[in-house]
Order: sequence, then structure tokens, then C-alpha cells
Amino acid sequence: MVWGTPKTHQRREVPIPRFLATELAEHVKDKEVDDLVFAGIRNGQPLRVSTFRTAFGAASRAIGVPDLHPHELRRTAASLAIASGADVKVVQQMLGHGSATMTLDTYGHLFDDRLDEVGEAMDRAREAARTRRGLLLRVAPALLETDLSRK
Repeated sequence: MVWGTPKTHQRREVPIPRFLATELAEHVKDKEVDDLVFAGIRNGQPLRVSTFRTAFGAASRAIGVPDLHPHELRRTAASLAIASGADVKVVQQMLGHGSATMTLDTYGHLFDDRLDEVGEAMDRAREAARTRRGLLLRVAPALLETDLSRK
């Protein structure tokens, strides 16, 4: 059986933090490149929805969040990405949204408290430009003197 892509029928890439990649490495060490990471135990095929729901429900109860829904993990991933500094275009790509507008309509409230960061970044950029300009003003005469002495 061939299993399709997400509901948009477009493939997408999602970031995997290093800590998770390290933990997954043991799980996938004996798998082939095209093997499923999480497959059915008996047949190696994709998990049936009922099997996934049973396992997910047991796992969510085990961590003390019995009403956790898988879609909430998507929202959590988006929120963590934004909190980590991802810009709206990166979050859009990660979630497979058709536009940045869709991402902002859903998660825009999480970007609101970052105005101070923008002001601080602009201060740093201005200071860096002033430093470069000052360095250029100090280096340029020396370069001219060196160039003139060769003639």
C-alpha cells in the first residue's frame, strides 16, 4: 500500500533538534533509508489509525496529560519554534501553510512581544556599521600611502 503526503499532498521538511536526532539514532540504526521510522510491529507497514490512537493515548496518560491530542503537538512545535526565534516564513514552511498570512492568522499573537528584540537588533546593526566605517576610515589612508609609495 502506498501512503500519501499530508492533506495538502505536498511534501514538507521539518526541523529535528539535535537532542531528538540523538535519541532517534538508536531507534533507526538498523533501518534502511526508505524504511518507516515508526511502523506496525507485525508487518512493518504504516500504523493503523486505531493502533496509533491506542498507543498515543497510553503514552499521553503515562506522562500525565490524558486528553492530549496529536494535533496539539503540531501547535506546540510551532509555538516552540517561534519562541526560539524562528521567523514567520520558517514557521510557514515547517507547518506547510500556503501563506505567511495563514501562519500569522494562527500564531501571530506569539510574535507580538518581540518588538524590543527588533529595536535591540537595530541598535547592534547601527553600532556594527559605525565600527566598520571607523575601521575603514583608519585603514583607507594606510592603504593609500602604501599604494602611493609603490609608484
